[in-house]
Amino acid sequence: MNPNWEESLNHFERMIDSGTESMRIKAVIKLSKLSNQAPEYIPSQTIPILSNLIADDSSNNSSPLQGLVVHCLKCIARQGDDGRLATEIGQSGALCSILRLLPQSNASVQKICLKCIWCLVNFCNENRLIVAMNGGLEIIVNMLSSSMDGVRRYLLEILSALSLVRVVRRGLVSLGGLRFLVEAARVGNMLSRERACQAIGLLGITRRVRRMLVDLGVIDVLMELLRVGDGALKVVAGNTLGVILANIDYIDLVAQSGAIPLFAELIQGSESVGQEIAEDAFCLLAVGEANAVVIAEHLVRILREGNAESKAAAANVFWDLSGYKHTVPVIRNSGAIPLLVELLSSQSNEVRETVSGAIAQLSYSQADREALNESGAVPLLLDLLHGDSEELKDNAAEALINFFDDTLQHETISQVVDHPSFRSMQNRLGRIQGASDNQTVSSMRQMNIDQAEPTRGIYRRSSFGLIEASMQTCSMTIFLKVLPIRCSFGILIFFFLITPFKLYFDTLTCPWYISKCLTYKT
Repeated sequence: MNPNWEESLNHFERMIDSGTESMRIKAVIKLSKLSNQAPEYIPSQTIPILSNLIADDSSNNSSPLQGLVVHCLKCIARQGDDGRLATEIGQSGALCSILRLLPQSNASVQKICLKCIWCLVNFCNENRLIVAMNGGLEIIVNMLSSSMDGVRRYLLEILSALSLVRVVRRGLVSLGGLRFLVEAARVGNMLSRERACQAIGLLGITRRVRRMLVDLGVIDVLMELLRVGDGALKVVAGNTLGVILANIDYIDLVAQSGAIPLFAELIQGSESVGQEIAEDAFCLLAVGEANAVVIAEHLVRILREGNAESKAAAANVFWDLSGYKHTVPVIRNSGAIPLLVELLSSQSNEVRETVSGAIAQLSYSQADREALNESGAVPLLLDLLHGDSEELKDNAAEALINFFDDTLQHETISQVVDHPSFRSMQNRLGRIQGASDNQTVSSMRQMNIDQAEPTRGIYRRSSFGLIEASMQTCSMTIFLKVLPIRCSFGILIFFFLITPFKLYFDTLTCPWYISKCLTYKT
């Protein structure tokens, strides 16, 4: 038989208002037990009463009622699917009272308080800000510094939830709490570790903090998350690892930790964002020639065995890597060219677009043109000129222009010199070359942002997760080329190519960060 909820509520109010200490305790215990059975409006009406009760009693550290009221609030906060009751508790002032009570209480009450805070910050975003603005971060960091083993996991998971608030991330650095955030990414439930990982990525944008995180062992933590995490966590971990890769000093550390095979798995995953992040990471890791060789091996395997999406992503990386002087022979020696040519006949339009773009880039090298010709690329490129896709026609035309300038292929290509796409591409290249004051344009993908036409055939959506500027020293002149590309790691990275043999890059702090926004379920 269902209780009369209105009558029960009135009885509770009378007991709290005029009952003895013992009667109050019994009323609170009963409410805790029935909170998951009552309609939501009943516990909602008790929140102000409980909030006042704990505020009035917060100075009395010996009262057994304190822990019972906090426990009751925790039970109420867990009800409902939308976190509405947790929000009401935070707005009632109860959360601030619990924060004041926390450092003064004995161990058993502290554990109850932390469980309640854990619920409140996990079920309601607004409560995280309330905790942060009322000294909660300092309390959590101080308790973690005291090595409280019995409640450490609660503390770390509270910290990971709080770290999604910007003011908390700023405070963590000044309070010396970064080590606890790295620890939170290492232990706890997967949602908590994911939040900590995301916060690490946001903090790691600045060079100083990135160095501190690496010194705290964050690379090993992120590698573990890439291995054991679910799909969403792997995406966040990969993105954060990409932020670490922004510093050239850490590229070898990340590669030696075994990141390349894990990023290859990400490319073969079902998450399109994960594929983009892996593409970005490969482009950064490939700065090292030894890394580029290993990356090419994994990409070749994907071109052979992967599905259409992963093949397109692999071809996208080859497209990017073919712009590095030191990786052009790596691509050729990897056996990728015959596979790329074969994929020009793919049924997937996305695959054909990325593959044709990679081939267009490779066609600037004479040795690669020979390999492309031997693999039968020219007839397939000629066929693409007659297709419906403008990007395919532009990519094919760019490649065929390079073959046309080669005396060995000039006669074969001469049959299409009057094709509109071929002529259009020739004219664009001519305008770019004329406007660059005799600067050598090695690829359509490396032209100046001010000179380029906003055409997808030229400005494709690159997998490079950064904005790149290449600076080449020719005699005493420095030419600046800017490639406008999507910012996946949320950073600005400048590549300085001082000589053909040495590559440098530095990092600027971006005024904004494109974080991978995820919907968390608790």
